Amino acid sequence: MLGQMIGKQAPRFEMEAVMPNKEFGKVSLDEHIKNGKWTILFFYPMDFTFVCPTEITAISDRYQDITAFNGEVIGVSTDTIHTHKAWINTPREKNGLGDLNYPLAADTNHEVARNYGILIEEEGIALRGLFIIDPKGELKYSVVHHNDIGRDVDEILRVLQALQTGGLCPANWKPGQKTLNAS
Repeated sequence: MLGQMIGKQAPRFEMEAVMPNKEFGKVSLDEHIKNGKWTILFFYPMDFTFVCPTEITAISDRYQDITAFNGEVIGVSTDTIHTHKAWINTPREKNGLGDLNYPLAADTNHEVARNYGILIEEEGIALRGLFIIDPKGELKYSVVHHNDIGRDVDEILRVLQALQTGGLCPANWKPGQKTLNAS
């Protein structure tokens, strides 16, 4: 089901979120499209867990690298905005997140995780799904990890840059390398 979404318009969403300034707000895919941004939408299972803060903070620490390629990030779980804020207000050295450079959204009704095909219905939590959506709203990339495995920010950046080449990128392609000629 997930693979059938690639190359199609990504499911639209609007969710409540804790913004980088720690205030409550809303995030939407339409806002990123309107602003001509590539959206990196990633889901994680739950706040106050062990693997999740490692990848959430790693993505935040590389946020400037992502925005350098016209990307914006939205992190999502099925927890509430109040739980998100409590976790953000917890220092990193105490298994918290500390300051983040992008919003954490609350998919409390599970609609967005379900629409993206990564909701574990019986548990009410999301798998570690990551989606890259182009500025026209087309879903270009998706990857889903087991909840025990965190994601690699270098790979997120590599894929973002590969998608932006408009070319054919061979196995092990790295930014700056030539793409393949289709003719």
